[in-house]
Order: sequence, then structure tokens, then C-alpha cells
Amino acid sequence: MNGIIEARNLSFGYSPQAQILDNITFDVQPGAFLSIAGPNGAGKTTLLNLLCGLLTPTAGSVHVDGRAVDSYSARKLAQKIAVVRQEYIPVFDFTVAEVVSMARTPYMAPFGFESRTDRDAVDEALAATDSARFARRPIANLSGGERQRVFIARALAQNTPIMLLDEPTSFLDIKHQAKIYDLLKKTQLEKGKTIVAVTHDINLAAQYCDQIFLLRGGQPTAQNTAGGGQPSDNYYIGKTSEILSVELIEKVFGVKVFAGRIGQERFFLPWGEFSKDKSQDNH
Repeated sequence: MNGIIEARNLSFGYSPQAQILDNITFDVQPGAFLSIAGPNGAGKTTLLNLLCGLLTPTAGSVHVDGRAVDSYSARKLAQKIAVVRQEYIPVFDFTVAEVVSMARTPYMAPFGFESRTDRDAVDEALAATDSARFARRPIANLSGGERQRVFIARALAQNTPIMLLDEPTSFLDIKHQAKIYDLLKKTQLEKGKTIVAVTHDINLAAQYCDQIFLLRGGQPTAQNTAGGGQPSDNYYIGKTSEILSVELIEKVFGVKVFAGRIGQERFFLPWGEFSKDKSQDNH
């Protein structure tokens, strides 16, 4: 074992009749940026929840930094993994600054107070996500996109070696989509963080992520071989440039796509029945 995250023969179902993930094996190397993509209902969020220990697999195991994820205390695991959920509606009327400051809890002694290090981490995270300007506003009063940036700020302030994000650009306009992925990439490159992000945007994945885990969903007919980039009928993992292709995207998502190229990377657009121009070569 040499990945900072290691999944071995991982399976999960809410009942024997509702198997969502089956026999999945892969590693995430330290400092990698991996996206998890696939159609709705394929099990992307379920997989993320298994990686952070929120769900317990029905078979197989997850190891984080060489230890079984379920062997960590909540406090120690929070020092290893920061998680950003897709959507969270706060119940209490905390301010933005208070929400981000909560990320420092795993490092404080019982009944301890914020240190200068804690305050600096919070201020840096707010500035990085363009959230400092509404730091004193109640988080419940923010838009969905603004809240999403706050929760990414909280994950940054948590200062863990691993960040898991479920649709980090949900509710964001295209400017902030690019800014968030720029920020995540900068965090990966400059701070060596390992980032795993669930996304529906395979074009952002192609531009920013080193690897992609393409989850087809449904019952598998073949098994991936140790997550080394060899495709199975159920999931595919490898470098984004090697995995993303017109043929595979059409197979996984069940939709025709058009492929083009900008710089070194390809981009993909869905090609629906009533698309305005279907005259171009799809490949």
C-alpha cells in the first residue's frame, strides 16, 4: 500500500437489492488531484462518503495514510480530511467568520481559545475564496454560491493533507467556477494537498485534474485491475487525457457528444436531438 487513500474491493448498498458500488479498487497518490465523475445515481457521493468514513462499506476497506479509516477518532480524522458537501442549509445563524473558524476545532485543546495561527488560517482562507467581504454576515443570508465558497474556505482553514469535495462549483457562476478550480489547483501544487472532487463538469476535470475516476454505475460485468487505469465495465480510472474520449463518454453517460480542442486538452459538448448544428464531425 502506498496511496494516501486506498480503496480495496469496496462495495456498498443500502440493501442487498440496492447495490450501489461493487468491488472497486483504486489508490489516490499523495498530492494528486482526482475527479470523480459519472451520471446521476452512479454512486459518486456514496463513494466520497465511504472515503471519509461517513459510510461503512458492506465489503472491502478504505485506508487513509496507512490506517483503516474507521480506526481514527473523529478528531484525528478531521486533522487528515476536510470535506465540502454539495449543499448545506445552516440551522443556526452563525456568521461566515464563525463558520470558517469552526474548522480549527480539531487543533484546539478542550475549552481552548483561538491562537494567532488559527486566526491567520481563517483570514487566509476567507481571502482566498473571495469571502472576506461578507465575513460578518449571517451565513443563512448568503446565496447558494456564496455559501459554497464559505464551505470551501472552511476546508482550507482546516489545513488537512486531504480535501474531499462534492460538486465544489455547484451554484457558482463561470467566473467563480474558474476561480475555485484555480484555487484548488494552486493548493495542490503549492501546498502538496491531495484533492478528490466529485464533478459533473468533465471539461473542468480535463483542464485541472491529473486523474479521473469515471463511474458508470449499475451492476458490473468485469472488475478493474487494482485501479491501474485499465477499464472495467463499471468504472474507469487513469489520467484524464487517457480516460476521457468521445467513445467512453458516450458509453458512460448515454449521450452523443462533440469533441473539440483548446490548447493541449480536449473539451466535450453534449449533442442532443435538437442541437442547432449537427453538421460537424463528432470525432
